[in-house]
Amino acid sequence: MRVILSILVLIVICLGIVSSLHRIPFGNPETKIGKYCINKGREETGAANIVTSVVVNYRGFDTLGEVTILFLAAIGLGSILTSMSKWSQRKTEPASLILKTGCRFLLPLILLFGAYIFIHGHLSPGGGFQGGAIIASAFLLIYLTFHGKGMNETGSKVTESSSGLIFILLGLIGLAVGNHYFLSNFLPKGQLNDLFSAGIIPLIYIAIGLKVGSELAKVIYNLMEKS
Repeated sequence: MRVILSILVLIVICLGIVSSLHRIPFGNPETKIGKYCINKGREETGAANIVTSVVVNYRGFDTLGEVTILFLAAIGLGSILTSMSKWSQRKTEPASLILKTGCRFLLPLILLFGAYIFIHGHLSPGGGFQGGAIIASAFLLIYLTFHGKGMNETGSKVTESSSGLIFILLGLIGLAVGNHYFLSNFLPKGQLNDLFSAGIIPLIYIAIGLKVGSELAKVIYNLMEKS
């Protein structure tokens, strides 16, 4: 009986969604935000990547919320795993010579590539989240190669906290000395397509990249070493 009622409710919801689709003005937006960002994004932010100008500048406060959600998720996962009183003991085979050699060779390249992604986020596709995920994959390679080799939790906490603090301080400075709104781009925008351009956007992406990288590395460490 419950299954039948659930199916009926699902059918009613689907019919309601279908019947209301014609009211949504697809292809004819009532606002001009998208066109404004495309036409004015490079001029106002100095970022060659329009997606960057939207994510970090126009809706930078929302990006701060996304980083905070990731931070809370990492804390929640660590709390759940730490609260368990007994860990299951498992035997792991030592990594092969090929994996160890590959780790030593690829690790600095992965870290360098991740840093390149978020440093050049205002010039090309990429950014803090992508670069941070790449950096976290380097720590995953370490955990797969050297079993039981934990991360420096103190260094991870310092990096995570300081990068988040930098993000907030940049927003507050923009609020105080910029155009009186949070994350106002108060630094010189420079020449378009130059590395040192786009004002505070590269600084924000560096902070996001370090914060996301440390948080994801912490999540990987908790899952692999404590679960």
